[in-house]
Amino acid sequence: MSGPQGAQLHTAIASVLRICPEFHPVQVLRRSGRSVLLIGTTGRSTAVAKCLLDHSPAWTERARHEIAAYRAFVRHRPPVRVPRLIAADPDDCTLVIERMAGRVAALRRHPLEAPPRADVRAVLQAVCRVNQWRPPAGLFTVPMDYAGRLARFHELGLLTDRDVSDLQKLLHGLAHSGGRQGQGQGQFCHGDALLSNVLLSPAGPVLVDWEHAGWYLPGYDLATLWAVLGDAPAARRRISQLAQAAGPAARDAFLVNLMLVLTREIRTYETAVQRVMQDPGPVAPGTVGSPGEAQRLLLRRLHDDCGLARRAVRAAVGTR
Repeated sequence: MSGPQGAQLHTAIASVLRICPEFHPVQVLRRSGRSVLLIGTTGRSTAVAKCLLDHSPAWTERARHEIAAYRAFVRHRPPVRVPRLIAADPDDCTLVIERMAGRVAALRRHPLEAPPRADVRAVLQAVCRVNQWRPPAGLFTVPMDYAGRLARFHELGLLTDRDVSDLQKLLHGLAHSGGRQGQGQGQFCHGDALLSNVLLSPAGPVLVDWEHAGWYLPGYDLATLWAVLGDAPAARRRISQLAQAAGPAARDAFLVNLMLVLTREIRTYETAVQRVMQDPGPVAPGTVGSPGEAQRLLLRRLHDDCGLARRAVRAAVGTR
């Protein structure tokens, strides 16, 4: 609790107590440069407080989006278990929710080993229930600007001219086959359907971290799961089957989502590898088992996955 980080923690606790005076902090669950998660008690219940530390516009928007989602769930319950909202302050980007029992489906964003099939099946079933939900109009927004994301990745050199042309053709076909996002072709998605955002309990899966929830092209959550389950080929086959079950339009939407998700992951881990190379720490970069080596192996797999998705996109364009 001393030094600059201690001062940040004091500020975060003060923000929580302003909106939830009965909150008694017990433990720091997770901390990054952007936010801190605190476990505490509220009377006889256990709660989790999430406080934003980085109040830049992008992170502030995400925090407020998550608060809006939990407030919406108070009156319109989704078809999956979610933590109950206790208190929130969108101006200060502070959120207090009940702590749900259960174990995390995976501790890493990209699990190093294939998760148990029963766990993957439970997560898939929960995500599919979310995707079938139709909340009232106007309750959630459209978080993804597909055209803008394509243009940005193209400018960064992550997508080729051919990639952009092919993806634009699929988007054009989707626009003419079923309407706008949020209607017709639109699908409600969690927006960050990682196994690390799912708690597994005997009472059923619990989905947390709703800061990206909203309307997407169909298959966005499935594309996210496909991207992070590189060591679970059986799960990937099942996801592909689910994504294509509704016909060619659903397949095309899934492929657009998959290319964008994989490209985002590549950008994230390329940045991480560069950071490790600049500051390798106590383990020399390239050493077996070093953080940099693990990230490079993951990056190689992501590039292979992106090549696979690119070929599928071109095949889909050829059928139009």
